Amino acid sequence: MKKGRGRTSRRRRRKLRRSSESRGVNESCKPEFIELQRWLKDRKFEGANLVPASFPGTGRGLMSTAPLQPLFSEAVEGVFSYSAFLWAWGTVNTRAVYLARGRRPCFSAEPDTCALAPYLDLLNHSPAVQVDAAFNEGTRCYEIRTGSRWGPREEVLICYGPHDNQRLLLEYGFVPPRNPHACVHVAQDVLVQYLPAADKQTGRKSSILEDHGFTENLTFGWDGPSWRLLTALKLLCLRAEEFPRWKKVLLGETVSDANEKTSLDVAQKICRHLIEETDAVLQKVSRMKAKETALVTQLTLVETLRTEELKVLQASADILHRLLAASA
Repeated sequence: MKKGRGRTSRRRRRKLRRSSESRGVNESCKPEFIELQRWLKDRKFEGANLVPASFPGTGRGLMSTAPLQPLFSEAVEGVFSYSAFLWAWGTVNTRAVYLARGRRPCFSAEPDTCALAPYLDLLNHSPAVQVDAAFNEGTRCYEIRTGSRWGPREEVLICYGPHDNQRLLLEYGFVPPRNPHACVHVAQDVLVQYLPAADKQTGRKSSILEDHGFTENLTFGWDGPSWRLLTALKLLCLRAEEFPRWKKVLLGETVSDANEKTSLDVAQKICRHLIEETDAVLQKVSRMKAKETALVTQLTLVETLRTEELKVLQASADILHRLLAASA
């Protein structure tokens, strides 16, 4: 029997293969990492405990070549936990600002546009103010200049951007009342829910909308259904004899009065559906707040978000009612 083909060798290979699945492959010998190590050494960052490595399924990272426990006074498992990762991610994500910079030596080739600005998160948000924020190359400072007037002892507010409530809750952790950018998104399955079941061209129409980018960012706002939502509904509501003119719909042209009325009618049905769905969620959240006392803070945020969305949908429903009455 040739060397390496016995049962013992096969077992050894299987054991090594299983252990290597979760172990990184040391890549310190690669030129880019040798350059990185030199760059770190020039800046007094030295240490042999962490080396560049490639990990299966997650890509490049740092691999420990020695136990990390001596570096910490508490258990390593408590330091590098999932909750600690969530805290770190949230801390950076809620305080980061956009800062365009050129590529720097030894850093990733991906655009580096994230920077932390201490105390910036102490400035609260208002969608009604105007600010100019950027890094000043002359002063080497990140500067925020307000275009709004403020009186003595008055809190100075900035605008985080024209974000809807879901984005503000996800990125910054709050829901402002009467946000002018608040909207309710319509999912694709809801979009086609109230179309005639006998329409054999629904699949083709949906493909056209997807090819032209009309399956996302379809919303109801304070001023009614968005132009994108109405355009998508107009195309979906085209009758068989009108379908060859679908390009005109995407260009904003009117195909027929009947198509205009039908699309508004479907929009109204979708809006009513979302109102009922949102109302049901609010009732569920109310019941959960009574039972899950430890989650009252989080549930209150969800309740505030859904309450604002309900107000937006009700405003859209009123506008649709008036539009349909005018077209009758």
